[in-house]
Amino acid sequence: MTQKIKAYSVHLLTATGAVFAMLAMLAAVDEKWSLMFVWLVVAFAVDGIDGPLARRFDVKTNAPIYDGVLLDLIIDYLTYVFVPTYALFKSGLLDGWSGWLSIIVITFTSALYYSDSRMKTDDNSFSGFPGCWNMVILVLFATAPSWQVILFIVLAFSVAMFLPIKFVHPMRTERWRTLTAPMAIAWTGFAGWAAMVEFHPESWALWGLIITSIYLALAGIAQSLIPARSV
Repeated sequence: MTQKIKAYSVHLLTATGAVFAMLAMLAAVDEKWSLMFVWLVVAFAVDGIDGPLARRFDVKTNAPIYDGVLLDLIIDYLTYVFVPTYALFKSGLLDGWSGWLSIIVITFTSALYYSDSRMKTDDNSFSGFPGCWNMVILVLFATAPSWQVILFIVLAFSVAMFLPIKFVHPMRTERWRTLTAPMAIAWTGFAGWAAMVEFHPESWALWGLIITSIYLALAGIAQSLIPARSV
């Protein structure tokens, strides 16, 4: 298989995310939340794989017809923002004005963030919360806090998109990657497990999900506060 075929195959892999987004949306319309999150977790896994493959096979050189970055952003908005936000609105976790406020704030701020050319830092981390609402909302489904707590979390993360706070990229931020990458893989596994058991409160998946989520949310902030060792 030539490098060109491999490079275009990576674009095809990335594009499957749109299919998984549609399958997730169909499940959401039927209020099959566990199935919806299973599809979103599959899309999340694909998103974690295609980036390293794109760099390995140099898609910019070997498959230049398609813009991999643009393709990735389109699919990320569907799977990270649009579908999970719809689920949050229809789930009953938020009701009335709080639900309407949340979906307006999430979709509006995320559209701005995804088009921001400054979203990446010099060390390939994210500047501000990177709009991973699929992760946030999955944890909200698993823990089912009060609507006041959910609304606070939604507003806090929406504001955090535009603050000079660093969030790690699990596969591209080199510092602590030997820990961050396994944590991201573990989060994916726990998320799929939690969804398949329909977020049963006694499942060990819940605790694994909480622990890995806390690490991924705070690792970038910790790196900002703890100076890197000079080589």
